This record gives sequence, C-alpha cells and structure tokens, in this order.
Amino acid sequence: MFVTLRVRKLIARLGPLLLLMVSSVAIAETREIDWLELMPAEDLALLESMPEIEHDGEGPALLPDEIMTGRVVPEMGDVDGKIPGFVVPLKVTNDMRILEFFLVPYYGACIHVPPPPPNQIIHVKYSEGFTLQALYDPVWIEGTLVIDRTENELGTSSYSMVASSVRPYTEFD
Repeated sequence: MFVTLRVRKLIARLGPLLLLMVSSVAIAETREIDWLELMPAEDLALLESMPEIEHDGEGPALLPDEIMTGRVVPEMGDVDGKIPGFVVPLKVTNDMRILEFFLVPYYGACIHVPPPPPNQIIHVKYSEGFTLQALYDPVWIEGTLVIDRTENELGTSSYSMVASSVRPYTEFD
C-alpha cells in the first residue's frame, strides 16, 4: 500500500510534465523534405556538371542516361514529412477529384519531355481525392515517403507516398 501511494504521488507530480511532453510532440512541426535530399550525391554531381541545355529544334533535350537510373537515398525511406510540388494526374474520378498522381518539382514535368529523373518523381495515392484549379498550382503533400519504383507512360518514380493530406502550397507553410 505504501509503494502504491508513493507511485501515485509521483505520477500526480509528473503528470503535467508528461502531458506537456506528449502535447509538444503532437504539435511539433512536420519535417519539410527538400527535393535535392532525394538525389544521391553522384546524381547531384552529374546534374551540377551538365552543360546548359540548348534547344535547337531537333527533338527534345535529354538528360544523361546515368542520371535516369533511379538511384535513391536509402535514408529517405520511411521518412515522415511534407514536400511541395506540382501534380501530374494519373487517376481522376468523374467529378475531377485526383486520387493518384506524380508529384514533380517543377511545372510541366512529365508532360513535356524529358521527364525528371526517377528520384525526382514521387508516386502519390490520396484516397480522399482533391481538386485543382489548374495544374500549375503547386501543392503540399504530407505522409510517409517510401522507396518504391513505379513505371508509367508519363514517367518513372523511385519514391512513393500514401498522402495523409494534400493542400494548396503557400510560401508561409
């Protein structure tokens, strides 16, 4: 009985502190994922050393084959966070709700050739669906990033996410 009373007093004293710790974890800011974090160092070096692409009208400019392999950063697997980007719809309902899409770092990717490297495309599923006014409107997606290859006629992604939220991008998020 004496130990039980002592434990109760300790819990009564520590209770508010524990509650504060739990609530601060719950309201902690979501990690923002940067697109460059998804590229291995060797791919980033290739990208940075590329000469400026000139369009001379003889077909689309192409990225080097080495950068299109889809190499990933293993540490980015199972990362909870949010990332901004542009939507390339893959699955849309009759009422124009987007359920599945590629998230890409810049407008027009996958629509204009060439698509970005696979490690710069995230395959996203969002069962709730959402609508966009225009494809050039950026969004934030939030969820757990997974290393998972998806191939589609519009492009190939090295990462995927089941989104817990999709919302319009604002600079102050």
